[in-house]
Amino acid sequence: MTGSFRTVGVVAKAGSADAIDTAHELTGWLHRRGIRVAVEPEVASGLQGAECIAFEHSSTYDLVVVLGGDGTLLSVARTVPSGIPILGVNLGTLGFLTEVGRSELYPSLVEILAGRFSLEKRTLLDVELRRASGGSESYRTLNDAVIGKSALSRIIQLTLRVDDRLVTSYRSDGLIISTPTGSTAYNLSAGGPIVNPLLPVMVLTPICPHTFSLRPIVVPDESVVEVILETEQEEVYVTLDGQEGARLEFRDSVRVTRARDQAHLVKVSGRTFYHSLRHKLHWG
Repeated sequence: MTGSFRTVGVVAKAGSADAIDTAHELTGWLHRRGIRVAVEPEVASGLQGAECIAFEHSSTYDLVVVLGGDGTLLSVARTVPSGIPILGVNLGTLGFLTEVGRSELYPSLVEILAGRFSLEKRTLLDVELRRASGGSESYRTLNDAVIGKSALSRIIQLTLRVDDRLVTSYRSDGLIISTPTGSTAYNLSAGGPIVNPLLPVMVLTPICPHTFSLRPIVVPDESVVEVILETEQEEVYVTLDGQEGARLEFRDSVRVTRARDQAHLVKVSGRTFYHSLRHKLHWG
């Protein structure tokens, strides 16, 4: 039954007592089935009599169970090696990425250990920040790369190019470059379209543009998207999945391409993307 699942990583939302307690319970459940468990230090410190190995984002596991919400899952999906199945367990509120709720955890794991599950491959984006002064920084994102001003900054000017072709140069509060997975995140709040997560596209959504005619654009995910900051002396940042990023300087450029790797999300509940829309967005 569990022959193909020898080592399982368990990641709990940092600072969440509920997530850590669930991780302790889950660790015991997996150990009783002869499965090695890798956990982070915050989880390991509270375990009683259970031997675990240290969870490392660069290591390979047969399965990673993420306990928390979409934010915790994003941090795992960006950093673990491609191809590792990731099961998201929602202990929070909305949760578009998490597959099951707390009450469904163990019935779902029984199905997964028996091999009765599927994998949904989600696009990741590679983001390269190219400094006008020289040098570059690289990031990866599952939801979105957001170029935006700080709260006290004035409106900023950006030049947008796709496949080295000029699209427009405009003034706004920023730009969201979203995967289909991220279309229900910041993109949705900014008026961008909801996109089926399996479509091979990127969504480019301006944030509060100065020109009413400027609207979101959907481009093939094989495109190369480049955004250049044309404003001096303003606080502007590029942020990845709302969790990491860097400050931009005048004439710095952000280059976004589809990553070769993908995030593999476990599907076991039978619920579709459209079910999630109806349920989580209260569509009647």
